Amino acid sequence: MDESLETWRSYNGVRSRRIMAFFIDYALVLALCVPVAILIFFIGVFSLGLGWILYSVLFAIVALPYIGMTLGGSRQATPGMQIMGIRMMRTDGLRVDPMLAMVHAVLFWLGNVIFTPLILLISLIANRKRCLHDLLLGVYIVRDDL
Repeated sequence: MDESLETWRSYNGVRSRRIMAFFIDYALVLALCVPVAILIFFIGVFSLGLGWILYSVLFAIVALPYIGMTLGGSRQATPGMQIMGIRMMRTDGLRVDPMLAMVHAVLFWLGNVIFTPLILLISLIANRKRCLHDLLLGVYIVRDDL
């Protein structure tokens, strides 16, 4: 098979699949925040209110391990990415480890605070349809359902 055709298929629809995977994953993270919020409530009761400070970082407490364990796991994809048929790969051919996955998430969040339109606009001109944080970390997203 022609290599350029195979490359085109690997990246066809990656941006839209990635956006849908984002919504699926964040719905799952929000659902996981409920039991953790209940746990923080009891920690706050037993610590005379001091534990309730954890509510300010509740989302990060849940999202970072979620991303680290799933994206940095054996499938190299979060559950949302698996549903959408995509996975993350490194440009050097090594596996995505949990730390890289969590740094990727933090750069995504920081990038959205600072460079909101630039994050996605770069994917329109970058090779392999990579976003700004992908370029910085040397990763890319490919279709896994071919």
